[in-house]
Amino acid sequence: MKMSMDFSSDFLFGCATASYQVEGAAFEDGRKPCIWDTFAAIPGKVWCGDDGKVSVDQYHRYKEDVALMADLGFQAYRFSIAWPRIIPDGRGSVNEKGIAYYRALCEELHAKGLKAYATIYHWDLPQSLQDEGGWANRRIAYDYLEYAKACIIALDDVVDGWITINEPFCITWLSYLYGGHAPGYTDMSLATRAVHHVNLAHGLIMDWYRKQGYTKPIGITVNPQTPRPATRRPEDVKAAALARAFETEVFLGPYTGKGYPEILAERGITFPVEEGDLDLISIPVDFFGINYYNEYPVKAVSEGLGWQQQPFWERKTDIGWPCDASGLVRQLKWLDEYTGHKPLYITENGSAEADVLTLDGRVHDRERIDYIHKHLEACSDAIKAGVDLRGYFVWSFIDNYEWTEGYSKRFGVVYADYKTLKRYPKDSAYFLRDVIAGYGE
Repeated sequence: MKMSMDFSSDFLFGCATASYQVEGAAFEDGRKPCIWDTFAAIPGKVWCGDDGKVSVDQYHRYKEDVALMADLGFQAYRFSIAWPRIIPDGRGSVNEKGIAYYRALCEELHAKGLKAYATIYHWDLPQSLQDEGGWANRRIAYDYLEYAKACIIALDDVVDGWITINEPFCITWLSYLYGGHAPGYTDMSLATRAVHHVNLAHGLIMDWYRKQGYTKPIGITVNPQTPRPATRRPEDVKAAALARAFETEVFLGPYTGKGYPEILAERGITFPVEEGDLDLISIPVDFFGINYYNEYPVKAVSEGLGWQQQPFWERKTDIGWPCDASGLVRQLKWLDEYTGHKPLYITENGSAEADVLTLDGRVHDRERIDYIHKHLEACSDAIKAGVDLRGYFVWSFIDNYEWTEGYSKRFGVVYADYKTLKRYPKDSAYFLRDVIAGYGE
């Protein structure tokens, strides 16, 4: 396979996971239930009723995993901190055993030569706060502030980069409007409140972080939806712009000082902004993290929100998503312009494939290699076009709990045997090892 990629020597290659998806140890060392523990227990919400109680047990096996990351040449690990481990009741006292775990993880990463990139919130909200309304309750932004402060005060000396929140789209629209993720609501009023309160939470911690004089790079990870119009017809072009405004600019607009998109207000979609909120939310970040998996074509429709996804021609991954690396180039160029040329990182990119473990302990995942290869080429092309893209974190390091898909979909470059919890690097892991080392024909 011939490579047509050119990355600078300081381009950062890493791998990523999230706490609820890999840690397990759900009832240990003071951790209390989160919304995903509750959601997974509702019949029919998650494939086969799977949950994250054990997952791949990284809480106990982190040293083994970090050693494997180092063997594969990864330079950084993006993990998330579990709110119910740090402040189990959502607010109140800090659980020192939770802090100790993440400190030990970071120290192990450094001992093996990897950087530690910590995501403060990746969806595992303490259930006690959901009982008070979750992200639809404005108070939660201030609860998040106290939680994030506890993380930073305790761990900044061992963390190399901070991400405030992962994928506001999924926390809000997907979880409060579409009902697809915990807590599973389908209410526009709750959803618009959740959008603003997630944005406000980000702004509050950015304000505190800057005023305290912390200097580690800090940003936020979004999963921008930048659909392409299905045809050249003006109504489809407008539908794509409307979809992008609703799903992406509703977050990036406030973060970059542009405010909420006017096109949404014209359609009666407004947000509960109070005086001073937008000033906080627009405090500049050091970088934006981008989670990219696919791009969809859309057309204009009269019902619903005004657009509808259309069939696509690209190969589907095992989860049914289209493989479209050219969409990543388009997205990165748009983001570069929209954010005023902020530094960008790909904080997630990868594919679910129907992996088969052979008798000799190998997984020959050629389709995943092809997917990653094409998307790395897209990253290289975007850099050549002038985009300030500084790193790539593959999703994911290891097979894990894939939210409502349970353990039915595998994204890892390391195969997890869910019965024995043994780890097996896939061919894609060795492919990435060669890319990171500078080889690859």
